[in-house]
Amino acid sequence: MEDAKPIKTPMATNGHLDLDEGGKPVDLKLYRSMIGSLLYLTTSRSDIMFSVCMCARFQAAPKECHLTTVKHITRYLKYSPNIGLCYPKGAQFELVGYSDSDYAGCKVDRKSTSGGCQLLGRSLVSWCSKKQNSVALSTAEAEYISAGGCCAQLLWMKQTLLDYGVKFKGIPLLCDNESAIKIANKPVQTSRNKHIDIRNHFLRDHVSKDDIKIDGVSTDDQLADIFTKPLDESRFCKLRNELNVIDFSNVA
Repeated sequence: MEDAKPIKTPMATNGHLDLDEGGKPVDLKLYRSMIGSLLYLTTSRSDIMFSVCMCARFQAAPKECHLTTVKHITRYLKYSPNIGLCYPKGAQFELVGYSDSDYAGCKVDRKSTSGGCQLLGRSLVSWCSKKQNSVALSTAEAEYISAGGCCAQLLWMKQTLLDYGVKFKGIPLLCDNESAIKIANKPVQTSRNKHIDIRNHFLRDHVSKDDIKIDGVSTDDQLADIFTKPLDESRFCKLRNELNVIDFSNVA
C-alpha cells in the first residue's frame, strides 16, 4: 500500500458490507492479520473504530469487496499518519457519555450497531462500536440498548475514579432519541419497549438513583455518531475534531 492514493475518510458513505456470497474469496490469513493489526490500532485511533469493526465481522469468509474496504482504511491511515488523541491541559474534569445507534444497519442480519464514547472534560478516554446481540424492533429500542451499554461503562469509570478520590453524581448520558430518554425516565410498558432485554432495564434503576442523568442532544452534536455509521468527509472531520482527535503535524 506504499504507492496507494491517500483518502480522507476510512470508509465510503455507502460502506455497509454484506456477505457477498458470490464474490471472489481472498487469502484468509492475510485478511485476518490485517484486521488484527487494525484492531490493535483502534486503541489509539478512535476515528477508525467503526470501519475496522465492520470489516472484522467478515473474517470467517472474507471476499474481495471486504479486502478492498480494509485497504480503504489503510489509504486513510496513509493520509493521516500524524492524527492522535489530544488531552488538553487544564480542561474541566467532568465525566460525560454519548450514546447512539444505527438502527438495523447490518445488511446480514438487520441487527443495529451501538456506538458510545466517554469523556473526562474534553478528553476522550473510552469508546466502542459494537453490533447488538439481538434484533431491535424499533429505533427507540436500539437507542435504549445502546444507552444501557454506555451507562454500564460510565458506572465502571465512576467506581474506578473513586480510587483516586474523585466522586461524580448525576453523570450526563447524552442521547439523541427522545423516545429512549422517555423510556429511561418514565418506566412505562409500551409496544416499543416490551421486547427490550431485561438486563438493559438497570438503566432505569441508576437514573432513579441519580447515578446517571440521561439527557437529549441534537443529532448534529451527537459525538457517538462516528462510531455507528459511515459518514461523509465534512461530518466525519467535524466529529473527529470534537473528540479531540487531531492532526499533530498542524500543531505548532
